[in-house]
Amino acid sequence: MISALMPNFSRADIAFDHGHGAWLFDTQGRRYLDFGAGIATSSLGHGHPHLVQAIAAQAAKVIHVSNLYRMPQAEQLAARFVAASFADSVFFCNSGAEANEGLVKAMRKAQSDAGHPERTRIICFDGAFHGRTLAMISATGNPKYLAGFGKKVDGFDHVPFNNLSEVRNAITAETAGILVEPIQGEGGIRAADEAFLRGLRATCDEFGLFLGFDEVQTGMGRTGKLFAYQWSDVEPDVMSLAKGIGGGFPMAALLAKEQVARALVPGSHGTTFGGGPLACAAGNAVLDVILADGFLEQMNEVAAYLRAGLVALVARHGSVFTEVRGTGLLLGLKCAVPNGDVQAQAMRQGLLSVAAGENVLRLLPPLIITRAECDEALAMLDKTAQALTMEIAK
Repeated sequence: MISALMPNFSRADIAFDHGHGAWLFDTQGRRYLDFGAGIATSSLGHGHPHLVQAIAAQAAKVIHVSNLYRMPQAEQLAARFVAASFADSVFFCNSGAEANEGLVKAMRKAQSDAGHPERTRIICFDGAFHGRTLAMISATGNPKYLAGFGKKVDGFDHVPFNNLSEVRNAITAETAGILVEPIQGEGGIRAADEAFLRGLRATCDEFGLFLGFDEVQTGMGRTGKLFAYQWSDVEPDVMSLAKGIGGGFPMAALLAKEQVARALVPGSHGTTFGGGPLACAAGNAVLDVILADGFLEQMNEVAAYLRAGLVALVARHGSVFTEVRGTGLLLGLKCAVPNGDVQAQAMRQGLLSVAAGENVLRLLPPLIITRAECDEALAMLDKTAQALTMEIAK
């Protein structure tokens, strides 16, 4: 008999009762060090006082009014994002897939407004992940996610990641833009080369295309800067955000330069819940913390400490781990054994993590993680590797 909850998730047999900082406590009272952070979403950890207070205060005033009316909380948050980024304007929504849908629509509409209605196709990359809607599984292109859902949504062309020649070969008179993750998270913590990103920018400028960055996972301080694109000298025309933007409260955003943003006129795009008072109160609270003086500098110091510990772990346990990937607190361990086995054993040791493509184990702790907590995580991973090494020897 089917469960009341649809069976589209393979959930671990564990339920969490409460959390504090980087720790979660299950209904049996056992604590876990959370290096999954709700898949890079609980950016300030659990029970962060500033975030909790902001949500509670706004909930006591008004939760929802709809976008039929002005939204002061959204206006404030949008202005802060514009001031801190390449963007001229912001659209708020609810999820990464929704933000990416808006991104594709905005690219197409902006091309049409510029006199090129034939430009509707988007170049995407092998190993990408852009969401679970019908259009976004087509943009992702992974056969596993497409299976059983019929014909792909047309309009997406796929080329190898970090291969500019293939990008240029894929451009046609119908190409509207390029969509790329600065670091492929689901795809195995694979970073785009800076030269590749510069080449994409130059190519878009040459052919009159729009460059879109999917920063759903890399944004909001996860890589050590507010946005991952800020590590390079490359600016996109449009960018999607989600996950950490609300610290765990469902929220997403589309940031765009004026040429793209002005295409979304009244009636062309919308959302019932996006940019509501409660979501934007959470978003403003998260920005308060991340943009505070010294926060990202301190986070980068801790991230470097964690990375050094992971490199040492790989050196000690080469039969289990072979490589450290990633930037900031978007890190991955390439595994020599099935990453699902590593994830399960790490959970037994008290560490939560997330599997990714290319047999990588993602480590995505809250941005407020401490060195002492990194030491605890490294000790748990060491015990994980020891246990797996013993199993290999049997």
